[in-house]
Amino acid sequence: MLHAFFLVRLQFPLGVWALARTSKEASQQLRAPLRASPTPTPQQPQRKRSRNAGALLFTPVPREGGVPAARPGSASLFRGGERRPQSSGLWKRWPCTVISMQRLLFPPFRALKGRQCLQLLAPRAAPRAQCDCIRRPLRPGQYSTISEVALQSGRGTVSLPSKAAEQVVGRWLLVCSGTVAGAVILGGVTRLTESGLSMVDWHLIKEMKPPTSQEEWEAEFQRYQQFPEFKILNHDMTLTEFKFIWYMEYSHRMWGRLVGLAYILPAAYFWRKGWLSRGMKGRVLALCGLICFQGLLGWYMVKSGLEEKPDSHDIPRVSQYRLAAHLGSALVLYCASLWTSLSLLLPPHKLPETRALLWLRRFAHGTAGLVFLTALSGAFVAGLDAGLVYNSFPKMGESWIPEDLFTFSPILRNVFENPTTVQFDHRILGITSVTAITVLYFLSRRIPLPRRTKMAAVTLLALAYTQVGLGISTLLMYVPTPLAATHQSGSLALLTGALWLMNELRRVPK
Repeated sequence: MLHAFFLVRLQFPLGVWALARTSKEASQQLRAPLRASPTPTPQQPQRKRSRNAGALLFTPVPREGGVPAARPGSASLFRGGERRPQSSGLWKRWPCTVISMQRLLFPPFRALKGRQCLQLLAPRAAPRAQCDCIRRPLRPGQYSTISEVALQSGRGTVSLPSKAAEQVVGRWLLVCSGTVAGAVILGGVTRLTESGLSMVDWHLIKEMKPPTSQEEWEAEFQRYQQFPEFKILNHDMTLTEFKFIWYMEYSHRMWGRLVGLAYILPAAYFWRKGWLSRGMKGRVLALCGLICFQGLLGWYMVKSGLEEKPDSHDIPRVSQYRLAAHLGSALVLYCASLWTSLSLLLPPHKLPETRALLWLRRFAHGTAGLVFLTALSGAFVAGLDAGLVYNSFPKMGESWIPEDLFTFSPILRNVFENPTTVQFDHRILGITSVTAITVLYFLSRRIPLPRRTKMAAVTLLALAYTQVGLGISTLLMYVPTPLAATHQSGSLALLTGALWLMNELRRVPK
């Protein structure tokens, strides 16, 4: 027992000394290749490095007196046939300590191979080469969020990753489409309350401040009295009644300005930050241009109702053609914004390209176009007050086809100017739309589709029958303003459902 105690006390300091000695020589061997020339020459071939830096510690350090000769039959072979010399128990035990410690202290050389950062081990007098992987600026789109335009200009503007930027832009366009829908609904209420001609001039900045004093209101009312709507229809209107229709038109115009700001200001910010791709920039420019065109078209529509008619008995109203153009451009703006938003926010489904899916996709596109055309025909119904001609369903009066369907000459005028024909066309388009949506729903049930796509088909079917019920109720109740406004809002909801289903069935680019 006493002999073993003194033997352990003797082996421990010798093992620590051997570990320090071996670590020093391993460090010198690691530094030598780094100070040498990186290109090997014929006179000085490059030394092949080991796969593990800790392997340098495996070689025992011989003592000054030499290595004792190995006894025959008692030596084990190294790689390549080299024999390890036999030694005393003390000499055999300390390499075990070295091997265990090197596995904890030294990482594998495979992780450090070829890195210039190993030059930190070289002496301070040795020159250091700059590490390009640290000093080179990060390329946009790989590991950093530096926009390419900002990187070239030297500003170093930090941008969001592509996926995060798409989500932000998609939510922005979704909000913009909601503001457009609000403008369409508010414009419909303005038309139903016959308030669109109450503001007789158009100034982009000046009219943003409403009249505040009694004198200003009277001056505004006197300007309105000079136009045909007051002289023929509203000659007994009071100032209080005028304030109501004036505020209706004022709210619609101010909402239109809000829509323009909601598009233009964030678009400029996203453009500067580099959050818009090349294709998205073209879309955003088109949307902003359509916003400006929509404002000019609105004033062009109002101007048609302020002009003197050749026949003094004509009811002063805006042109149904200009009203349809104004509504149509708003619907195009809404559809473009909503489609782009859904494409950015909703991940596409990788559906198998079968023949049934191809026909379903085409049928969905045709149905969406039919819904758009039905909503556009409602502008002619509102512009001509065609909803008050025949207030019965399913017949028009006492017959299925009225006698005054083609009274205008030429016949094509009846489609756009005859109130009876306009109401008849709107009925036919509505029934055709709901029939097509029903067929589309049953076609979608025959194909294995994702859950979200099936939900879109069911939602579209429910919206279609709700819209038909609202239209029939509006007709039978002689077009009350709240119900008619709800019917117009239902057309937007139905168009939204059709676009959603189209987006779910869109083809995924390869």
